Amino acid sequence: MTFLKHLAGYLPVNLASALAAFGGVYVFTRIMTPEDYGAYALMFWAMSVIHTLALTWVEAANYRFAASAEAAGTTANHYATALKLMTRSVAVSLIMMGVLWFFVRHEPRYVVALPWIAALLPLDAILKIALEGHRAGQRVGRYVSTEAARIALGFAFGALIAWQIGLGPAAPLAGLVVAGALLCLRELPFLLNAAKGGQTPAGSSRVWLGFGLPVALALVLDLVLSGIDRPMLALLSPRGNVAVAEYAAGYGVADKTVLLICAWAAMAASPLVMAAYERSGKDAARHEARNLIRTLLMLGVPAAVGMALVARPLGEAMIGPALREQAIAIIPWIAFSGLLNGLLIHYFADAFSVVKKTGERALFMLVPAGAKIALNLALIPAFDLMGAVYATVASYALGILVLGFAIRRHIALPFPWIDALKVSIAAGAMVPVLMLMPAIGGWTELLLKAIVGGAIYVTLAIALDAGGARGFLKGRLAKTKAASDT
Repeated sequence: MTFLKHLAGYLPVNLASALAAFGGVYVFTRIMTPEDYGAYALMFWAMSVIHTLALTWVEAANYRFAASAEAAGTTANHYATALKLMTRSVAVSLIMMGVLWFFVRHEPRYVVALPWIAALLPLDAILKIALEGHRAGQRVGRYVSTEAARIALGFAFGALIAWQIGLGPAAPLAGLVVAGALLCLRELPFLLNAAKGGQTPAGSSRVWLGFGLPVALALVLDLVLSGIDRPMLALLSPRGNVAVAEYAAGYGVADKTVLLICAWAAMAASPLVMAAYERSGKDAARHEARNLIRTLLMLGVPAAVGMALVARPLGEAMIGPALREQAIAIIPWIAFSGLLNGLLIHYFADAFSVVKKTGERALFMLVPAGAKIALNLALIPAFDLMGAVYATVASYALGILVLGFAIRRHIALPFPWIDALKVSIAAGAMVPVLMLMPAIGGWTELLLKAIVGGAIYVTLAIALDAGGARGFLKGRLAKTKAASDT
């Protein structure tokens, strides 16, 4: 029941993320030129790499050690350490910004985004420290209200700036800066109060770095898997930023949707897996991990199948005309890669953090990341945009195989094959029905197919008891009936 409460509690964050992901593609592919949208996608990825290299190690250690600090009554020391290390890391991130400027200084579309990225990095650092502390401490309401507001306001301000002011590729980043500044007015006092009177214990910086740096390196490799296509398309495709824009538009619609659903499940379950491991060891963690993987499959598989089946009406409804056709062609592939990405990041890779083997996670992530670069070098010149797509699917599948086998040395993660088969049957039943429905196009076709496909999947999932759906439904009905009888 704790997992279900967390799942419901984190829903607003995922709704806000979906709004920003879909809304961003819908608005920015219409307001911005393909070249500007491609430049924005590329610079946003570059910013993510800098943030991950310079700042994420502090965020990861903060999340991992916050719960134990609260239990031990040493939260002041914990947050004092977090703020001290984050301040140093922000300085490092700004040095990296200078290096980025050196490489892109001759391209105006890239340079215009740099001041906004420089402003956004410290704001995001403050918010991430506060948010990861809230999540580790299971303060779901505080986490949700801040994160949902950050995402929704960032998109809203970015859209308004792009519409009324312009700023080209910098407009979405400017919106995030405004939203981040507003939310820091709320969370910075919390951090300063939490750190009041605290000191950095001797050796704590080394402990945080030892845990967090491998996580950051692994996450950079995750970014290589998910985003190295952008700079490689810009360099290797004859269409440059336009190819980047087409890829980013299709990716933003398909991958983000499936990945957000997986992230929702992980956001609720991952703290429970970690807490179970800390309290009771591997067996308890395996029990909580089973809830996580069943939920990932129950939500992620139908989302990926549904995305593939509605690629055309989805693209017509969401993506601007200049980028639409090529983006539609890659949506089915990217939907499937989004499912693989969700399983890789939120199940197999995250387990290394639970057992405190983050260095191994980074080491094993080198395999799919290296494969992604090699495949892009081989396939983009031959197949252009589709070459990047093929490389993405293959590298995610390889990552699951490598990390799935590697983690078994420390904890035998469960994988419910019977549930996976039932979910696949229920999701597969959508295929013939939706393919026979008339192609009337746009929002009407999209909504009709979403309703029909969802009804088919839910009905069969309950009938087959996929992932314990029938038992869960019976339990909820019995609880409701008991509550009404009292």
